[in-house]
Amino acid sequence: MDYDIARARLTNLLAAEIQDKRVLSAMSRVPRELFVPPALAESAYDNAPLPIGLNQTISQPYIVALMTEKLELTAQKKVLEIGTGSGYQTAILAELAGKVITTERIPELLHKAEALLARLGYKNIETHLAGETLGRPDNAPYDAIITTAGAPAIPQSLIQQLAIEGRLIIPVGERYDQNLLLVIRHQESNELINLGACRFVSLIGKDAWED
Repeated sequence: MDYDIARARLTNLLAAEIQDKRVLSAMSRVPRELFVPPALAESAYDNAPLPIGLNQTISQPYIVALMTEKLELTAQKKVLEIGTGSGYQTAILAELAGKVITTERIPELLHKAEALLARLGYKNIETHLAGETLGRPDNAPYDAIITTAGAPAIPQSLIQQLAIEGRLIIPVGERYDQNLLLVIRHQESNELINLGACRFVSLIGKDAWED
């Protein structure tokens, strides 16, 4: 299979919905086939989520692109990712942001992602095993926060880690069905935008679901 051709085809498909050409360019550069199990490599450029083991998934490429676009990243911005998973979304963020800090609660996934991201040459990613506290308050504030797992409500602890005018994108709702929400933190109040229905694995821990 020619992965370059498949990646270009997927990028062209995403261009019908995604306006930010920098996001599309990032999607065209990151080899998604390396972030999925070898047995699923030929499905890497289907516009669909795929299992990566340990009851976790790699998100649908359209959702990855949409979430990234709504963060409005630039090379001067620092972004926090909750849920490293396979590391694919992490790599897309690293293509666009100045600094990516990412946390993962499953050690096996984190170690695999760390090794792959290092092999691909990323220098602006800082990885952490998730602790009891959601996010990384010690590195706050963040210009953007992306949560790749669904929560029952918007965690106030993440809002507090956002810079003023920072952007948080997070799936919120029931355990297996959510709405993708964009929160923009203003000085006096927060702006909330519903981007539509989605389905993510559950966010586990304080301010989220119990395991």
